[in-house]
Formats: sequence, C-alpha cells, structure tokens
Amino acid sequence: MNTQTSSIVRGLLLRQQPAQPLVVALKAGVGGLLAVGAVAWLSHVTGNLLLMAPFGATCVLLFSVPNSPLSQPANVIGGHLVSTFIGLLLRMFLPVEWWSPGLAVGLAIAAMAVLRVTHPPAGADPLVVFFDNPGWEYLGFPVAFGSMALVGIAWVFHRLPMRVVYPTHGDN
Repeated sequence: MNTQTSSIVRGLLLRQQPAQPLVVALKAGVGGLLAVGAVAWLSHVTGNLLLMAPFGATCVLLFSVPNSPLSQPANVIGGHLVSTFIGLLLRMFLPVEWWSPGLAVGLAIAAMAVLRVTHPPAGADPLVVFFDNPGWEYLGFPVAFGSMALVGIAWVFHRLPMRVVYPTHGDN
C-alpha cells in the first residue's frame, strides 16, 4: 500500500472522539433509556404521539455529549421546530419526487445554521414529514412537546450523581 493510500485509510479509521470511562458511557445509555422510556410512557398514557425516530439521535447528543453546542436546549428544540416547519411547508407545495425531500433537508440545514439552532438529528425531520405526511399538529405533538420533554429529562438527569453541567451557558 502506498503512503497516500495508507494516509487515507488511517484518516478514515482514526477516531477523533476522546475515550470515555465505562461508567460515563453507561450513564449516557441509561439516560437515553430513561428519556425515551418516559416519553413513550407519556405517549401511551395521553394517547398523543410524542416520539419520532430523530429523537433517538437527539438522545445520543443529550446524554453522550451534553456539553456540545449542538446538544443545548435552543438547538434541540429550535432545530426540531425549524426543520419540521420547513418540511411541513414544502410538503404542502411540492410533489413527493426524488428531489423534494433533499431540498427540504438542505433548506432545513441552512435555516438551522442561520438561526444558530443547528441540531443534526433535526436534519431527519423533513424526511419524516415527507414520507409520513402528517398534518400541522405534528409541529406541536410530537415535535415541540417531545423535544421539550427530552430537554427537561436531560436537565434533571444531569443533576444526578456524576453531575454534568447542562445546559451550558457559554457565549455563542
């Protein structure tokens, strides 16, 4: 293997994420379990849809990297609201063709960046909207309520032993 190829392979396989102690990783997993479980239970009890697939990825950020700017409440809630709104709006006016979901995702990414509420899991929201075709109530349930519930659960969870400062209060 030549040097250039070996450098490319190393670049693809090099892990940039710092190692976490096992107990920290397990705590993150328990956080995701409790958050999704609590929101699923609320969904069951109230009869309202409160979960959507992108919330699983939101939990990865909330519990595994809570200090990331992408994990902060404004990013989680705002990112999901902005992306879902764009998906719903475009779904009203565009046909479901090969290009339209991509346009919705691209516009959602741009809007989140401009509004400084980038939250990568929310990039999937327009896809959910395009393929499930929910009504505007979807913006409230599950998006607004569910994302606020996850942030609230993360806020409480990170105050338990092995305390983590969440949300962070950095200058953006």
